[in-house]
Amino acid sequence: MVATHSLMLPLGSLAPGFSLPDTQGKIIRLEDLAAAPALLVAFICNHCPYVIHIRGGLVGLAVDYRSRGLAVVGINANDAQRYPADHPELMAAEGYPFPYLYDESQAVARSYQAACTPDFFLFDAARRLVYRGQMDGSRPGNLMPVTGVDLRRALNALLAGEAPLGDQKPSLGCSIKWRPGNSPAGW
Repeated sequence: MVATHSLMLPLGSLAPGFSLPDTQGKIIRLEDLAAAPALLVAFICNHCPYVIHIRGGLVGLAVDYRSRGLAVVGINANDAQRYPADHPELMAAEGYPFPYLYDESQAVARSYQAACTPDFFLFDAARRLVYRGQMDGSRPGNLMPVTGVDLRRALNALLAGEAPLGDQKPSLGCSIKWRPGNSPAGW
């Protein structure tokens, strides 16, 4: 298992648009989430040990903050031909309580500069990036509990109208499985 760090898109960046199918084939667009005061875009997949490790914590976080106005979307951008466990037909079985979208072209992952799974991007009501990085310091095998402390701290600050946190640590996980010839230059 080779770990990859997130690239840390600059704070203040506008959320790149997307129009992607969910597990039922319904198209979800960034604009569909405009009413939410906070948006979490999580690049995840089905097979990554890092995602499997934090899955329960991510579900808990999404449920805990839903009543406070957080919208969450998960995006799987992995090459499903080379990694069949990430095929769109298998995504529904993950049972996330938020839309789980498939980025077949990988264009959305590239526009977010997503590099790994999981990779988290938190946007304010104006869809400006206020946090990008890890959910917490827990990793498969390090015996730290999955608490979501870093992401929860960022959410609490955002929802309280406070400035973005200064100390943001990159996420760490499996690299996005780019289709041959599709890996962004320099990554």
